[in-house]
Amino acid sequence: MKEKDLQANEAQENTMNINADENAAGTNLLNDNIEESETDKLLSELNEQKDKYLRLAAEFDNFRKRTSKEKLDLIQTAGKDVITALLDVLDDIDRAENQLNSNADFTLQKEGVQLVFNKVRSTLQSRGLKVLESFHTDFDTEKHEAISEIPAPTEELKGKVLDEIVKGYYLNDKLIRFAKVVVGK
Repeated sequence: MKEKDLQANEAQENTMNINADENAAGTNLLNDNIEESETDKLLSELNEQKDKYLRLAAEFDNFRKRTSKEKLDLIQTAGKDVITALLDVLDDIDRAENQLNSNADFTLQKEGVQLVFNKVRSTLQSRGLKVLESFHTDFDTEKHEAISEIPAPTEELKGKVLDEIVKGYYLNDKLIRFAKVVVGK
């Protein structure tokens, strides 16, 4: 019996043990294939991300160039509407100049010039220009530039604008020119 057991053990040892390390060479091939496929997959994802990044960078560069061109165009044509609106006024000024040279009646010339001035004012106001009212208001460094100070005639006019040398203007409610004023002290 011992001999039979011994032979059975040998037979069992001779049969292939699929869990043994010496048989792992076959699984290495499978592991290598799995690692290669994971590596290929990761490289593919990396290449996709690089491609997306390059496309995004190119798209941003095109956006930057386009907006800079649009900004330049806007700056070059920003005053076009105002200039076009003032061309009618320029025609009126030319007619007034011709009247001044040909007519001796100054009342008609004065009325013509007044009409031109009113047309200029209304054209600019329609484009958003508004006069900054300064006379007898409190002096404000955010709106006024003091040219000089003079003694105030009354106590309530101290610190107020007594005279306006140059008018201030708003364009669409944004101050575009300070009023140059004389302030009472």
